[in-house]
Amino acid sequence: MDWQASTLWWLVTGTLVAVELATGTFYLLMLGVGTAAAALAAHGGLGTTAQLVVAAVAGGGAVALWRRRRPSDGADASTNPDLNLDIGSPVHVTTWRPDGTARVHYRGSDWDARHAGPGVPQSGAYIIHAIEGTRLVLAPARH
Repeated sequence: MDWQASTLWWLVTGTLVAVELATGTFYLLMLGVGTAAAALAAHGGLGTTAQLVVAAVAGGGAVALWRRRRPSDGADASTNPDLNLDIGSPVHVTTWRPDGTARVHYRGSDWDARHAGPGVPQSGAYIIHAIEGTRLVLAPARH
C-alpha cells in the first residue's frame, strides 16, 4: 500500500490533536494547524520541501500568534482573575485589627484578610484583590 504525503500529514494532525486533548497543551493544537496546512499543500500538489515550509510557517506562526495573544502584564496567579475566580468578589469587613488584618466570612468560612492599600482601613465593603496562600488581600469596593 503506497500512502500519499497528504495521508501522512493528516495522520500527524490527528495524532497532535489527540495528544493535545489528552494533555491540554494548547500549543500542540497550533502545531496541528501547521500539519493540516501541509496536508492541504500536499493535496494541492506541492513538493515535500514546500509542504515542510508550509507546516513550519503555519504551525510556527500559529504558536507565535497565540503566544503574543496571551496577556503578559507580569501579573502573577495571586492577582490574575483568569486563574483565580475569587479575584473581584465582594466581602464585608466588620472590624479591622490595628495591624491592618481582619477576619472575614467568605464562601461559608472565615478567612484571614489584610488590607491592600496604604492608610488605616475602615469597616465596610471590599473586594478581593489577591489571594496569598490562605489570606485574602482586600481593596475597597468602588461604588
